Amino acid sequence: MRNLIVLLFVVPFALSAQVEHGRQLVKTLCSPEFHGRGYVNSGDSIAAEFIAQEFKNAGCSTFKQGLFQPFSFRVNTFPGKMTLSVNGRELKPGVDFIVDPSSGDGDERKQQLIVIPMETALNKTKLNAELSPYRNRKGSDARKLNPGFVFNLVGLTGDTLKKIEQLSTELAGEFLVMQVVGTKFTWSVSEQQYKFPLIQVQNGAFDLSENKFTIDYTIDAVVRNHTARNVIAYAPAKKRSAKYIVFTAHYDHLGRMGQETYFPGGNDNASGTAMLLELARYFVQNPIDVNVVFMAFAGEEAGLIGSHHYVDNPFFALEKILFLTNIDIMGSGEEGVTIVNATLFPREFKTLTEMNKKQNFLAKIASRGPAANSDHYFFTQAGVPAFFMYTMGPNKHYHDVYDTYEELSFAEFGDIFQLLVDFGTCMPR
Repeated sequence: MRNLIVLLFVVPFALSAQVEHGRQLVKTLCSPEFHGRGYVNSGDSIAAEFIAQEFKNAGCSTFKQGLFQPFSFRVNTFPGKMTLSVNGRELKPGVDFIVDPSSGDGDERKQQLIVIPMETALNKTKLNAELSPYRNRKGSDARKLNPGFVFNLVGLTGDTLKKIEQLSTELAGEFLVMQVVGTKFTWSVSEQQYKFPLIQVQNGAFDLSENKFTIDYTIDAVVRNHTARNVIAYAPAKKRSAKYIVFTAHYDHLGRMGQETYFPGGNDNASGTAMLLELARYFVQNPIDVNVVFMAFAGEEAGLIGSHHYVDNPFFALEKILFLTNIDIMGSGEEGVTIVNATLFPREFKTLTEMNKKQNFLAKIASRGPAANSDHYFFTQAGVPAFFMYTMGPNKHYHDVYDTYEELSFAEFGDIFQLLVDFGTCMPR
């Protein structure tokens, strides 16, 4: 009886300590010193070194290839100035405006903007008539002489919205283009760069009832070849084994949009990275019958590049992986979790849901079919059985400057951790 009382006290305490340690990891990964774990100021490289040190601190083992797996890709970056004023009013980057991930650069003064009515934008003949006087300008002064053009996207949906968005990207090869939007900003990463800036501004930043505006802007955009690194370690099995279960999470995020604005990526995916590191600490201290591998991927936001590179260059044979679980957006969970690939692996999904029901961990485990939306994808394509788990909850900050450590509830971090431990431990050998 005494041993049972001690156990009932120790388990919740241990989980509480893991949640608190996970919180501190997320707080660190979201800090300004990590620059949004992107491609400006070596943010992702700083994060890679931090994760590698955490694996070492946990006592993880490394493969013969080492902790790091480097790879390179093109990326459009915004490393310098990022300013925009409309009719003398200075707008705040990330809050009042963002630039398209493929935006070109520019340093203009008092450039004129002309609002294109929707009926003109959707009529090719009328639009060409509006633009033709400026398309004929030649020489080095053409860029400064030409105006920019504004499209109002507020209230647009469906095909109309898609047409105007496509038109905007096409015109960014000839002119500065501004889109006025009424929805939350969602930023991303691109490998290409338009010739001219493409800017999104929140509705209300200026009065659209006027037809012409004057803007001042400086956008420093540079396309470069970037080298990133996957960080990989493992917890050895209790006895020598040639089989593996794998946990993965991407640690990269969007980085900086200029030197004054960065995207912390608290939920996406500092939270999943912290969960990965907590799992590493646990399985090193509590080894199971097979090796447990922890893969922290870079380049996910740029198109699943890190995980794709790993699948093409694995540290060990992919067919030796019994199961892989990719984790992302672990900072909430009040409404449960969703499992991508649940329909592909119904037996494993049933095991997971039965565990959850028995232990009453989460409010819901939702089933979803295959999707190429995270780092599990190329493993699945290569024949590796895999799930992608992400939480559901009231926190809707995604790819914006508000996805911060402070916005995370960590409501189910401990329960998800224990569910993942149980699920990994029970995998058929």
